[in-house]
Amino acid sequence: MEEMGGVKAFLGTGWKFPVGIDGATGRIQMSSNEDSIREAVRIIIGTRKGELPMHPDFGCGIQEYAFETADYTTLYSMKSEIERALIRWEPRITEIEAKVSDERIDQGILTIQVNYVVRATNNQYNLVYPFYINEGE
Repeated sequence: MEEMGGVKAFLGTGWKFPVGIDGATGRIQMSSNEDSIREAVRIIIGTRKGELPMHPDFGCGIQEYAFETADYTTLYSMKSEIERALIRWEPRITEIEAKVSDERIDQGILTIQVNYVVRATNNQYNLVYPFYINEGE
């Protein structure tokens, strides 16, 4: 795994999320390299601040906007919150840009697109994350 002068080792390996069992080996499924980063980005965006008792600052505060009017100010605040959280909690990425779209608001969904560059490889990636604003109603 020490490819490209230790790059893959830097990107890391961890438990796949959601946690599952590999049917062939009976072991916990693992996530490596860029997949590990993509999962970390999803976890950061999807975790409410205060949700983890041992790390109350971990996560992203976008859930606070779930019942707000989806106007420019709210969408920009969500974008800023996502970017701040990823800068703080995911050191393996850079050039982070989030976009929040209300094109599917009639379905109760805001679409979050996150573009980022993996520091170790300089490869660009993007992730699309649906944010359901009507959950819990």
